Amino acid sequence: MNRREAMTTGALLTGGAIVGLQAFLSGCKPTAAVAEELFTPEDVAFLDEVSDTIYPATGSTPGAKEAGVGEFMKTIVTDCYEESDQGVFKAGMTDIRDRCKAGFGKSFMEISPDQRLELLTAIDGEARAHSESNTDGPEHYFNMMKQLTDWGYFTSQRGATEALRYVEIPGYYQGCIPYTEGERAWAL
Repeated sequence: MNRREAMTTGALLTGGAIVGLQAFLSGCKPTAAVAEELFTPEDVAFLDEVSDTIYPATGSTPGAKEAGVGEFMKTIVTDCYEESDQGVFKAGMTDIRDRCKAGFGKSFMEISPDQRLELLTAIDGEARAHSESNTDGPEHYFNMMKQLTDWGYFTSQRGATEALRYVEIPGYYQGCIPYTEGERAWAL
């Protein structure tokens, strides 16, 4: 199983337990002034690179950056996250940047894709440990980033039509369709 399949399976197994989902569904939206202050264009570019490390482009599918996941993250965190969750998310961005400088002597934007993967894999291990030991506290920032990457990628036009099988008008209901090993999942 590759990373893309693992993330897809993980997203399905969590049952949609995504931070900020309730606010998204209820249509909550802060003022435009808040949106301008929370993320800079550099932050969005940084989030594009983080998400593209999680879902890089392959020969047959676009990467998360091509799907505009950084802008999606900005919108959801700004419009749907509680202020405390926004703080955790922004502090996580700072943590990744600081760890990158300390570990590689360069910014996240300057290091190689392999170094990005190494750093984010280590942070992912910490996030998993945090989730197992801290069930009542705030979500780990990297779990938020992964959830938003999943959500943004697979609901984008590029992700839904190029990474998943997509039928605009599916026709009639088929309750049981045979699965062949290696087939792409269906877009919802």
